[in-house]
Amino acid sequence: MRNILLTAMPVLLWVFMAFHLVFVCLLFKRFKDTGDKIFLLSAAVTLGLWYDALILSLGTVLGPGAIGGLSRLRFVSHGALIPLIFLICAYALNAKPVITKAVGIFTAVMVVLGIAEGFCTVLELREVAGLVRFASSDATPGWASAVSGVLSYGTVVPLIIVGIVVWIKQKTPALFLSGFLMFAFSALGPATGNFDLIFFISMIGEVLMVLFFWLYGESRQKLKN
Repeated sequence: MRNILLTAMPVLLWVFMAFHLVFVCLLFKRFKDTGDKIFLLSAAVTLGLWYDALILSLGTVLGPGAIGGLSRLRFVSHGALIPLIFLICAYALNAKPVITKAVGIFTAVMVVLGIAEGFCTVLELREVAGLVRFASSDATPGWASAVSGVLSYGTVVPLIIVGIVVWIKQKTPALFLSGFLMFAFSALGPATGNFDLIFFISMIGEVLMVLFFWLYGESRQKLKN
């Protein structure tokens, strides 16, 4: 299985990048058509995932010097856009304005922390299967690592919980599946001992998360009609 992943990874990275780009355009278009902020927020999150996949894809053909600065922006964009998942949860629940505002303030704080984390993360060069990439090193400040952990896992757990509520109330499992599959693939790397491939295996979960964001948005439109 590991050999299959290593062989397919250089090609799949480009496939994932193209997938995210298509869905960035699709989700923005659906927001323009419907005015539903779920589509807008999903598009913004997907934009961050697209940039992440783009830089990793470039790492299959370019050297460290070419992607060094771009990799720093990869961490910054991740920190700036992933917290928007909290707002997706609030809008999915059709929360009262005061609650949505509170979640918005919390999201803004996490965005600021995420951007700061992106700039303060100490990067180290890593290579696997011909892919050159920069990852967080052990020299990264503890608070930055903690923020990164919150953004990686602390956004998925609320998504799963809210997804269950939405499944019960709105009769669609799409939002739950977006969070559950993201969590499952994030855990699959460590569970199988492929710690150096966690970034790649979790990208499969990201693709599925985006797909189910879109499916959830479409299901909301059907409820409105």
